[in-house]
Amino acid sequence: MSTDLTRLDAAVLAEKIHSREVSAVEVTEAHVQRIAEVDGALNAFLHVAGESALVTAKEVDSSLDAGNAPASALAGVPLALKDIFTTTDMPTTCASKILEGWVAPYDATLTVKLREAGIPILGKTNLDEFAMGSSTENSAYGPTRNPWDTTRIPGGSGGGSAAALASHQAPLAIGTDTGGSIRQPAAVTATVGTKPTYGTVSRFGLVACASSLDQGGPCARTVLDTALLHEVIAGHDPRDSTSIDVPVRPVVEAARQGATGDLKGVRVGVVKELHSDKYQAGVLSSFDAAVAQLTELGAEVVEVSCPSFDYALASYYLILPSEVSSNLARFDAMRYGLRVDEPGMSADQVMAATREAGFGPEVKRRIMIGTYALSAGYYDAYYGQALKVRSLIAQDFDRAYEQVDVLVSPTSPFTPWKLGEKVDDPLAMYLSDLCTLPTNLAGHCAMSVPSGLSEDDGLPVGLQILAPALADERLYRVGAAFEAARGPIGLPA
Repeated sequence: MSTDLTRLDAAVLAEKIHSREVSAVEVTEAHVQRIAEVDGALNAFLHVAGESALVTAKEVDSSLDAGNAPASALAGVPLALKDIFTTTDMPTTCASKILEGWVAPYDATLTVKLREAGIPILGKTNLDEFAMGSSTENSAYGPTRNPWDTTRIPGGSGGGSAAALASHQAPLAIGTDTGGSIRQPAAVTATVGTKPTYGTVSRFGLVACASSLDQGGPCARTVLDTALLHEVIAGHDPRDSTSIDVPVRPVVEAARQGATGDLKGVRVGVVKELHSDKYQAGVLSSFDAAVAQLTELGAEVVEVSCPSFDYALASYYLILPSEVSSNLARFDAMRYGLRVDEPGMSADQVMAATREAGFGPEVKRRIMIGTYALSAGYYDAYYGQALKVRSLIAQDFDRAYEQVDVLVSPTSPFTPWKLGEKVDDPLAMYLSDLCTLPTNLAGHCAMSVPSGLSEDDGLPVGLQILAPALADERLYRVGAAFEAARGPIGLPA
């Protein structure tokens, strides 16, 4: 039974649970067993919370047996939570030694929403430390491996969530996207991931990497499942000063509409600057085939130019480290987390020793870059200029969306590379985010949906769909239509 249940989509599982064909306990037990069977080879989870997940599942079953309506469309369907959202009943480490074993005194708003929706949380997933990376190799607790090929990376920073989905350890997952950390892992694992419009999913209780860029979002194996989870976690939160007080977008309705396969009247723009002969050949051929498929579905496809996108990488890697430098100053060994303290040490020495022992190399690199960019005499030359580029990127988006409804590009220029291949070359690692960064800088929304397998190596490729702020439903209509026309890709056994 466990094999059958772990292979089902979340929407199907929800229907079976709510009709009482199966129990939420059976579904949760099947996934807990699956984790025990396969995660030793993948390291997708940093903490497994099987017992508490089963408690939630039993509560869902009791409520349904009493004749109550489901708490949400996904009540009883288990989920994997990225270990960067606070939880009161399990550790929140951000994959860093500096927070090893730390249990937060409060739940993130997103965690609360999941609990209220009756969604059993299977555990916390691995990530690049403090969400800084593109491969999940920067975790202090070891890398996560890609289920398609365990010698390869699962993307980052949310590789744990994506790997859990691709290996059938969870039908739903939560990620965060600062520069592509939901979409790039989705692309290289043949799963679906959405970065919602900035401010539409609460960041309260999301441990900050870069506050103006971070956004939590839904991950799943199908567009509809992702939409169902999106509606659960979205909504205004007065505890988050960046939260937008607008109605939740009708993304589920859009996904169901898109699944009919009709894109007549939809204008699609291919971004010239996100289509380069430097990208992997198999990625480009898969993308070109996806664009042809959109045309067959009735979409009007045109090329658009966003020239400032060429400077997105440089702008992002000044803005992000600057915010990292500020946000991570709170880890000072004085209030919580790791503390390295020896007799005779001053407070400054304790802080320095703790940060040296607790932070990994990539985190230290970004703190130093950001501190330098914000320093007197360099602020205007670096951080100030990067903010100007950010404005130009937003203007390019505005002009593009005057012509089209959505934009498309490859999600990542490359299929998943070998573990260790780019660890010593940060720039090569950063280049994997070329296509995803502009959306975060503008605060817009975007999705990655599997487009197929590369003809180069047989590994997954993602199609990125981008839409304006507060137009998230467009992603789901186009993504669902493409998914239906593309047909199943399949996942590793």
